[in-house]
Amino acid sequence: MKAEDSRQANTQTEEPARNAGGAGLGAETDVTTRPRTKAEWEQESGLMDVVCERGNLKLAYQRVVENKGAAGVDGIGIAEFKDHLKQHWPTIKAKLLAGEYMPQPVRRVDIPKPQGGTRTLGIPTLTDRMIQQALHQVLSPIFEADFSESSYGFRPGRNAHQAVKAAKQYVAEGRRIVVDMDLEKFFDRVNHDLLMEKLSKKIDDGRVLRLIRRYLEAGMMADGMVSQRTEGTPQGGPLSPLLSNILLTELDRELERRGHAFCRYADDCNIYVRSQQAGERVMASITRFLADTLKLTVNAAKSAVAPPWKRKFLGYSLTWHKAPKLKIAPTSLKRLEDKIREVLQGARGRSLATVITELNPILRGWMAYFKLTETKKALEELDGWIRHKLRCILWRQWKRPYTRATNLMKAGLTEERAFRSAFNQRGPWWNSGASHMHQAFPKSFFDRLGLVSLLDTMRRLQCVQ
Repeated sequence: MKAEDSRQANTQTEEPARNAGGAGLGAETDVTTRPRTKAEWEQESGLMDVVCERGNLKLAYQRVVENKGAAGVDGIGIAEFKDHLKQHWPTIKAKLLAGEYMPQPVRRVDIPKPQGGTRTLGIPTLTDRMIQQALHQVLSPIFEADFSESSYGFRPGRNAHQAVKAAKQYVAEGRRIVVDMDLEKFFDRVNHDLLMEKLSKKIDDGRVLRLIRRYLEAGMMADGMVSQRTEGTPQGGPLSPLLSNILLTELDRELERRGHAFCRYADDCNIYVRSQQAGERVMASITRFLADTLKLTVNAAKSAVAPPWKRKFLGYSLTWHKAPKLKIAPTSLKRLEDKIREVLQGARGRSLATVITELNPILRGWMAYFKLTETKKALEELDGWIRHKLRCILWRQWKRPYTRATNLMKAGLTEERAFRSAFNQRGPWWNSGASHMHQAFPKSFFDRLGLVSLLDTMRRLQCVQ
């Protein structure tokens, strides 16, 4: 808010310079003696001027460039973006300040969901991403104060790890039933009129409200055809997460009014209660509230009232103990395995060092997110499985039995054992898990090659927390 106040102060101090001279003074005097027009009232509220302030736009530009990302419907990428702005920004800024800017359609991209189906993204042009980011930077402090303490998604200073820890605490306190609510196609079903009503309670500048409405209604282009939208706020733009939080704050307040313990991360909401009966009652009443008040639908097939250890939340699950421990959900483990299989496809033509170099960023990033896990068995098994896959690559690369025997002897096996193992007529997967390959290529061998160990990484990350 301080940054916003200072920008507003700067804007106000600059106004007299723009209206210097007798004509400007005459216009000011005229305004005081007659009712203000809507356009004059919007200009005085000044929020769009704050959005278009140079420092705010510079920060928005930097964040868009740092995030990189794909081009929108205009085909302009990061490399051409700066030159594009130099040529067109004065015109765009004038239209923004006049309340006449019209966003371009978003580019439709369908990506597969881990649980099946597809998620539709709407990729704005880089120019629209920058404008949305500038809006976000100004609007976020205005609405942030109204957000719930139990809301963790897409907010400054809040993250998924805090949400997972809060969920664990609720279960430890005896709330051993979770009402796991999945909002059906939330980002595609947001009611525009409801959202604009909530925005108008905090935003006085009609130019900003009209611009947000235009972003909500911007067409979506797929295969060269543009389809109009009457509901939804597609994922892909910087403004979408903030708008979702603004709408769902009403759900947060309703849950707080009822005294519920809950965690919400964007449209992923878990409510923790003490009995199955209470959970069923909460599920029914909140489903009605969402339908009647926010015009949103709960996906009955993906929602459930169950013990927390039978559900997942933000990739984590919990153990059934009285003092529960965080663990990695089975679906999260399977997703990593699928990603590793994808990397290892066709690895026979590459050196082991090259394959490990490609694997390591994936393993580091995955473990950085799942560093809160308090069970090590799954990580030990994953580490062993990855080394098994890498030994299998070696075995396949050697192809001929004599080559296999030679390499096993180089790795320290006796001649008799190396030849017996090389000629055992078993398959690659069996041999790569057998004792001769474990002895020849133990964990220390892969450590020397720099392979990231998930278990070792977890221990190191937890030590520095």
